Amino acid sequence: MGKFKVTVRKNGEFQFNLLATNGQVILSSEGYTTKTACMNGIESVKKNAPEEKRFEKLVAKNGKPYFALKATNGQVIGQSQMYASEKSRDAGIASVMKNAPEAEIVEEI
Repeated sequence: MGKFKVTVRKNGEFQFNLLATNGQVILSSEGYTTKTACMNGIESVKKNAPEEKRFEKLVAKNGKPYFALKATNGQVIGQSQMYASEKSRDAGIASVMKNAPEAEIVEEI
């Protein structure tokens, strides 16, 4: 089972990473000014991740594919790392869909 790891950035903002069962980061959040906002972001990921239509498949300027997970209001709530291929990006989406809904939350604050 995957897990959400909550950390504090050097600038004091909270952020989370969703880790797959192998410990690899599969989704990262923006910075949040409060822990409550960060936790709300995690709940939004858990709620939206099972719906494939919430994922936007993108390509970076360097040609690397990646994806963003959006809430029902269209706001980005998490973004992936860059992938070597569209196939590996799509596998990353499937991993988020599988791991996020039941992932435990671990705070490293």
